[in-house]
Amino acid sequence: MTESSVPGDELAWLDATAQADLVRRGVLSPKELVEAAIGRIERLNGGLNAVITPLFNKALAEAGSAELADGPFRGVPMLLKDMLCHSAGDPTYGAMRALQKRDWRAPEDSTLAARFRSAGFVFCGKTNLPELATSVTTEPLAHGATRNPWDTSRSPGGSSGGSAAAVAAGMVSVAHGNDMAGSIRMPASACGVVGLKPTRARTTLGPQHGEYWGGVTHEHVLTRSVRDTAAVLDVTAGPATGDPYAAPPPARPYREEVGAPPGTLRIGFRWTPPGATAPAHEDCVAAVEHTARLLDGLGHRVEPAPAAALDAPELFQTLPTMFSAVLAWELEQWSQRLGERLEPADLEPMNGALAELGRSVTAAQWVSGIQAWHRWARGVAALWEDDVDVLLTPTLPAPPPPLGELAPDAKDPMELVAEVSRFIAFTLPFNVTGQPAVSLPLYRNSDGLPIGVQLVAAHGREDVLIRLASQLEQAAPWSGQRPPFCA
Repeated sequence: MTESSVPGDELAWLDATAQADLVRRGVLSPKELVEAAIGRIERLNGGLNAVITPLFNKALAEAGSAELADGPFRGVPMLLKDMLCHSAGDPTYGAMRALQKRDWRAPEDSTLAARFRSAGFVFCGKTNLPELATSVTTEPLAHGATRNPWDTSRSPGGSSGGSAAAVAAGMVSVAHGNDMAGSIRMPASACGVVGLKPTRARTTLGPQHGEYWGGVTHEHVLTRSVRDTAAVLDVTAGPATGDPYAAPPPARPYREEVGAPPGTLRIGFRWTPPGATAPAHEDCVAAVEHTARLLDGLGHRVEPAPAAALDAPELFQTLPTMFSAVLAWELEQWSQRLGERLEPADLEPMNGALAELGRSVTAAQWVSGIQAWHRWARGVAALWEDDVDVLLTPTLPAPPPPLGELAPDAKDPMELVAEVSRFIAFTLPFNVTGQPAVSLPLYRNSDGLPIGVQLVAAHGREDVLIRLASQLEQAAPWSGQRPPFCA
């Protein structure tokens, strides 16, 4: 068989579930799927800069091997974000020029990477991200900017911007991402794909970490279909040995929630960013209004939800202390791994300034910050006990910005910190509460840019989000929407 067995344009836009079915039925071999994906990456990447580390030879060898795992996604090509989910022997830089210069390579698979392999995925490369995943745009000095396939003059979002751009453009159907303050959901919104941040500890950060950045880090994927998002969670969810805590187990496989009736849900909506007095950009308000009408037409109880607890000041008051301490720790951990001292000057300007500030944060201040976030999270989570089943908001407070506007050397570092904080206003809250949240591509503005909406459920209730997202996908399909720059 060759790619001609399935028309090339059709193969590029099949989701991972459909591609795996082709292999299962013998229509295409794993190697043919991987060859086709490599061809698309080679054709498109020069215009997008989404893939920074090709792993083509290794991928072809794995796809043609009798040892390729016979999992539910056997032979499906995949890309890994170059942060946390490391693969044995492959370059791992986190967009740090210090690691790039030293060609740092991961000594082992992370537990999540091993689970992806067991499911049958074949890693074809590593995707671009901002340095240490700290920005809302993907423009690292180490690798250069990734461009948005809907408008190559604009940002694909961050920090999983390379993964989102690759999926949106049709390079692959699924790519890994992680989310510390919105880093799956924001690029999903900017690039018009599906991005689920699962419940905290739904997937493991082992073996290296129990938690990461004070418990705000969540791992999953970016996809083009809800069923892929659900099915990949089935093969990656669950604690690993020694994890400090775990999410409550699901009642049944997540793929069984796809197409299941969600029932009549209480859905509250809000379009003013937490802590702000003015609403989000008019395009983002319009996206929420559009989705609210869809949900009302599907029979849900849809009403404005002030969600006043989101406006409590502790979240953003504490943010500079928490993230500056994290950057100081990142420098320290990499100094230990490399066996040589790294300084703030080894980082980009914003990260270096934060790391310098973080070196003065005391242990007591860090613990106080964590406690403040926990108190704040309890107040927010109570909304799901009494008032709503799902909260609807914009994912981003504005459309994808032009490239260069938030680049790491575009302005004073502290000005850039303030801008980044503004962009994470709708997403960071649910990293702190640990609740599941998904961005869906249900709206485009007058310029044709995707404007995602965020749906948030109670702790542990990915099942509710998957049912509702699947219902919306059926009511307002997005699978036929393809960006101008694509396969």
